[in-house]
Amino acid sequence: MLVKIYEKNPNRREIDRIIAILKEGGIVIYPTDTVYAMGCDALNVRAIEKICKIKGINPQKTNLSIVCSDLSNISEYARIDNTVFKIMKKHLPGPFTFILNATNNLPKIYKNRKEVGIRVPNNAIVRTLIEELGNPLLSTSVRNQDDILEYGTDPELIEEEYGSIVDAVIDGGYGGLEPSTIVDCTGDEIKIIRQGKGELTE
Repeated sequence: MLVKIYEKNPNRREIDRIIAILKEGGIVIYPTDTVYAMGCDALNVRAIEKICKIKGINPQKTNLSIVCSDLSNISEYARIDNTVFKIMKKHLPGPFTFILNATNNLPKIYKNRKEVGIRVPNNAIVRTLIEELGNPLLSTSVRNQDDILEYGTDPELIEEEYGSIVDAVIDGGYGGLEPSTIVDCTGDEIKIIRQGKGELTE
């Protein structure tokens, strides 16, 4: 199912359709400020298991990101010191994934995970979804290994590829090919472990 939602003026009815799918444990592909992503309610274990099965990944071993609408509830899922918080506040919303030390509040499917990736994309569609859902989204890029596929920029082609696997594909316009910049904040020094679209500044 392809659902058209405009970023500048998200349609209330279409947002509600997607929220209903997410609340029922559905899987949705949605736009971000980088590439299109596949996501679900980050607190719904069955939905997370579905995504892991689709992607052929083990949630205990693979780095999955949690997408939040802002910085207000990040402390529930990750431990952040003042230095890291200031950097995140300066760069978010934006095309970054910050790897942080996890708290014990992550769902049980993440058990024994010491780190969690946090995203706050600069995209009104996904942030509206998260605000309305009341929970963050678990997120993984629509891609093959580390290569962002060309068809991954076109929501109609994404729907052709994944329409029979996921519950909805949001058409929010053409996506990008460049992924987020991954910033590791778990150690004493802040390190960029993948340079993507975002440019980290002091």
